[in-house]
Amino acid sequence: MTWGNPPKLEPTKPKQGKVIKPEDLAGKSEGSQQKALMVWAALNVDTYPQLKWLVHIPNGGTRNIREAVELKAQGVKAGVPDLMLPYAVRKRDYQGFGEDFKYGYHGCFLEMKVKPNKPSQEQIEWLHNLLENGYYCKVCYSWTEARDTLIAYLEGKL
Repeated sequence: MTWGNPPKLEPTKPKQGKVIKPEDLAGKSEGSQQKALMVWAALNVDTYPQLKWLVHIPNGGTRNIREAVELKAQGVKAGVPDLMLPYAVRKRDYQGFGEDFKYGYHGCFLEMKVKPNKPSQEQIEWLHNLLENGYYCKVCYSWTEARDTLIAYLEGKL
């Protein structure tokens, strides 16, 4: 049996998918606001390369008791903020401390909320501890507020 001459294979262009915009995902839940922020971050890594390090800390959510016990044993703690950007920003101090004196933040933590929700006592304790130890922290009530916070943080305007 002969197959003859097979057709010449030519590469095909990949199909262009729809670009997801943050606005497409931003609903009324904290999760949807956070997804919108992460889409914005992915779309803006060329402008702010540090955004590739923005990460969600999965401490919340509904779990069965077995999974909750396992995660607690692994170190999950209540109150840890939702998002972390482990990127330090530094500014020059222009108030007479000398050229080499720098100050800034070790990193940025964001807690996402939607109104009327407020941070829990555990979340407040975590945010205060992080602030006292040189991290920038903020509770954001929308993806746009979180976006504006990250831009200001990365541009050294906080």
